[in-house]
Amino acid sequence: MELLASLERRLAQLDEQHLRRRRRIAETPCAPHVTVDGRPMLAFCSNDYLGLAAHPRIVQALREGALRYGAGSGASHLISGHSRAHALLEEKLAGCMAPHIGEADALSFCTGYMANLAILTALAGTDGEIFSEALNHASLIDGARLSRAAVQVYPHGDTATLQRLLAASKAATKLVVTDSVFSMDGDIAPLHALAALCERHGAWLVIDDAHGFGVLGKHGRGVLEHLGLSSPHIVYMGTLGKAAGVGGAFVAAHRTVIDWLVQRARPYIYTTAAPPALAHALLESLELMGGDEGMERRAHLRSLVGELKNRLRLQRWTLFASETAIQPIIVGDNRVVLRAAAHLQEQGIWVPAIRPPTVPAGTARLRVTLSASHTHDDVARLADALNAMEREIAE
Repeated sequence: MELLASLERRLAQLDEQHLRRRRRIAETPCAPHVTVDGRPMLAFCSNDYLGLAAHPRIVQALREGALRYGAGSGASHLISGHSRAHALLEEKLAGCMAPHIGEADALSFCTGYMANLAILTALAGTDGEIFSEALNHASLIDGARLSRAAVQVYPHGDTATLQRLLAASKAATKLVVTDSVFSMDGDIAPLHALAALCERHGAWLVIDDAHGFGVLGKHGRGVLEHLGLSSPHIVYMGTLGKAAGVGGAFVAAHRTVIDWLVQRARPYIYTTAAPPALAHALLESLELMGGDEGMERRAHLRSLVGELKNRLRLQRWTLFASETAIQPIIVGDNRVVLRAAAHLQEQGIWVPAIRPPTVPAGTARLRVTLSASHTHDDVARLADALNAMEREIAE
């Protein structure tokens, strides 16, 4: 078939550009030490930042949830799939966000991707205008496209350009949309400045805190707690499959915004609700994150970030200036970064090679992610391997 031949040619082009993606099979629970494709590996590639994905208390809560509520929800939230577990989870999440969003309510979603699509398509509309950060996650980019609103992309962290764009806008509804912690760089958006601009120009501030919720802030409530930021203009999205260790996502905002999403957010209305057992397990996860153990895990994670920075002695590659659990090492060339990742794998260390279009051309990188389940010895092993490998691999 010519249709298949066309796809095969395009796949061959990806191979030539060192851009073809391949999956690997993990055979053990998410943890620093895993078995992948039959080989033991030390992994620095998950977003399980607090090491909760296989925590015994959360696993037990998942069992209890399945026994109480069954394996699936059976329908969408607006038909019959909205369980007591979902309601309790949303109540708990709204309470977490209440200090930062007046009259807060929360809405749970199956994935963060769906949550972002829901926010932008329901709030913007054809008479709206979206001001999107240049390095936003794909879900925000796709949500902006699907909204059918006008879209302006402002350069990374450039609040001066954003100010000019907002001042010139005549749109009935304005949304400034940004990641909080940028997933490929690990830096944090200038959210205080963005909130001030949104309040001045009557815009919503949509914050994707996928990589901040659970990790940042004294109690793990995310970037808003970390920065001490509050505003009625904030529409906040947090994921529950990264630091929270389970799955799903939520949106927190003023209760009127949440009610509007229930009425108009197609990714919420027209999909089966997540299994209630997951929501039940997430209640236990939130307890862990907000308690003493969560604080201890975040403190340990911060110490691992410092350990990695202190041990690395890179000369040609660049460790990105990030204080978060995401520690990217910029290599540049697609071919070289694939060689570097393969070299690490030979030593039993799993670090993913990230290439375009996920990151800009010429900035291919090793994306190191740290977890509170790593030890200082794990980080020392990684740093030693990276230092030696950089000297061995010639471009």
